[in-house]
Amino acid sequence: MKNLLKNRIVIGLICIILSLIICFGLTPMFNNALKSKVSLVRVNTEIHKGDQITEKMLTTVEVGGYNLPGNVVYRAEDVVGKYANTDLYKGDYILESKLSDTPMLKNAYLGKLNGENRAISVSIKSFAAGLSGKLEAGDIVTLIASDVGEKRETLVLPELQYVEIIATTASSGTDNDVQADVEDGEEQELASTITVLATPEQARLLAELEQTGKLHAALVFRGDSTQAQKFLDEQQKVLEELYTEELEGEAETEEPIVDDVEVDAGGQ
Repeated sequence: MKNLLKNRIVIGLICIILSLIICFGLTPMFNNALKSKVSLVRVNTEIHKGDQITEKMLTTVEVGGYNLPGNVVYRAEDVVGKYANTDLYKGDYILESKLSDTPMLKNAYLGKLNGENRAISVSIKSFAAGLSGKLEAGDIVTLIASDVGEKRETLVLPELQYVEIIATTASSGTDNDVQADVEDGEEQELASTITVLATPEQARLLAELEQTGKLHAALVFRGDSTQAQKFLDEQQKVLEELYTEELEGEAETEEPIVDDVEVDAGGQ
């Protein structure tokens, strides 16, 4: 009985000591960490991937110093003059991993090619056909063909419902999506071609339409790449259905080859 009582007293003392340590040691340290303020850089306007960051795009704010990312940028001078590796939105903190010392490499978008898809450029033959110069890399568009053939038909083809633009290029050969030095007062050239990511079947169709008609781009979606991929996945399903049916139709039209065999009337 005495041993049990002693054990309870010891356990009670230990609990009291731990409570005191938490109340007067750890809790004040935690509260101080929450109350501590640090200055860091925050985006005050939308910054597109590839844009060079200027001082006007940034603001310095005071926030709680607890639980901040390890690679967050605290000083504006560490950001100004660098290039964004990804889209940044108003209110975002800037992480070192989202910055680059150099502009986007020319034709870097061709790195999306994986042996399955093709990059193919098609002409924008009028200001209106290219959405009045507002198309950008990453846009999902529907490509509509007009003035096709002798009947000058307008075609909205299921193969070209959702296509991803990977570059827009001016007549000088400069990609509008790549950071370039533009003199003050100089206007940026409008795109005369768009380069899209296409399957072999889509690429063949686009090559034919380039020669027989005019292509118009209708914007379907611009925004988050995850949402954009949903449109591309839907297009892939349509392509699989179309070309599976085509292959099956070709197989049905093929007549089986039967060798001619002479049969003796006498059974010999």
